[in-house]
Amino acid sequence: MSDKSIRRMVGGASVLALSAGFAATVGAGVAGAAPASVTWDDGSERITRTISDVNPAEGDIITSTTQFDRTGGVVEYIYEVKDVHPTCLTYVDGSAKVDGSPRGLDSQGADFAKVKGSSIEWPLYPHISPNLRTFEFSYKVGANCDRNVPLMTTVHYGGSLGSGTYQNKGPAVSVKTNTSTTALAAPSDVQVGQSVPLKATVTGGAEGNPVEFFDGGAKLGEAPLNGAGEATFNWTPTTRGAHGLSAKFLATPRAEGSQSSVQTVQVAQADAVSSTVLAPISGAEVGRSTVLRATVSPAGAGGTVAFKDGAATLADVPVDANGVAIYTWVPSTAGSHSITATFSGRSGVTGSTANATVTVAAAPVGNTNSTTVLTLGGAPKVGAAQTISAQVTPGDAGGTVTFKDGDIVIGTAQVNTGGQASLSWTPANEGQRVITAEYSGAGTVNASADQESVVVTGTGGGTPGGAGSLGSIFGS
Repeated sequence: MSDKSIRRMVGGASVLALSAGFAATVGAGVAGAAPASVTWDDGSERITRTISDVNPAEGDIITSTTQFDRTGGVVEYIYEVKDVHPTCLTYVDGSAKVDGSPRGLDSQGADFAKVKGSSIEWPLYPHISPNLRTFEFSYKVGANCDRNVPLMTTVHYGGSLGSGTYQNKGPAVSVKTNTSTTALAAPSDVQVGQSVPLKATVTGGAEGNPVEFFDGGAKLGEAPLNGAGEATFNWTPTTRGAHGLSAKFLATPRAEGSQSSVQTVQVAQADAVSSTVLAPISGAEVGRSTVLRATVSPAGAGGTVAFKDGAATLADVPVDANGVAIYTWVPSTAGSHSITATFSGRSGVTGSTANATVTVAAAPVGNTNSTTVLTLGGAPKVGAAQTISAQVTPGDAGGTVTFKDGDIVIGTAQVNTGGQASLSWTPANEGQRVITAEYSGAGTVNASADQESVVVTGTGGGTPGGAGSLGSIFGS
């Protein structure tokens, strides 16, 4: 037999002894890829290995192709081919091919993938077809690959004329350093002393890599990337005004560094802390009006005070320029009542709450009951003023009527000698409304109330449920 029956173990040094036909080439390939090939002879076997991209990036798919060419001697049958690769490359399932046709793996390990055929399946004839056999395997480049260092590949095979266990034949793969990008997300509504999250999103980094956060040139701190490529740092500004915030991803052995663009965030002075005080409440009696008066500090118009009796909302009353909100409350049951006044807050001022416990006496037996009848001045429309009035019987008792849109106080009017109270209402929003008239009672005449559900029409553009604007009479 003219060919060797047992092949030698061939390493890098022995290649030169066999390398009359040796060549290494780098081709153009697909745009951006850097394919490379290496060829060597072993007796009458010419073997060419090609890697589709020897300078890939993390996450790329590369293909290893080995071609066997029978240049002389006798026919040889290839039994198996073992493609050897760096452990940081992961075999792509279903990618193995023999002569362009898919082939399932016989076995695989951390550093190899192997196909195996029958004893006569893959013949190689000298000089006549088929004198070429091609074996392909594809791999995904892992994040754990060392960067910019040669990572060797090679091939082992077995055939009818012996085995070829080739070491360090190549081509070697050198994985590129990751290109990174960094983007910063920062809140726009920030106050002095308020802790807010700054979130950096990094591509090209790895979990645990540090990200630094800056206010101008001053480093605020740092945080590690999580598995989603995000790092969050909680920032508490100590000064008001403009702050130029940025995030910087630090270079690692596997990734280049990058920095976000600067985001200018305006930091406002912290809100003033408010306090709400309920005036003393005494003489409360079923069926009789009792004034609930809340005073907010610092004083100023804006916001509302929600008065509640236990869990039941009595009214939402706008706060006037003196920081005062007043509501005329008519208790319906005797006993202990828990009254709260909650200020909603306004621009630059926080909310606050006051509480009081009030004992309500039963209505005197000799009191006279009243009736209240609410009247609307027509079909209400957004932006159109109309008169809403209440007729109280008996009509000569005096007192006041409080008009409400839902829980929100529209205004309060005195009851005249004819038992009437009225004011002008200009609805600001269209939709369903419940208008209430609450008579305070006076002297020995008990309180009463009436309400009507109406639909406000028009194109005012508001949201149903808001209060109408006030007419000429407002206050208690």
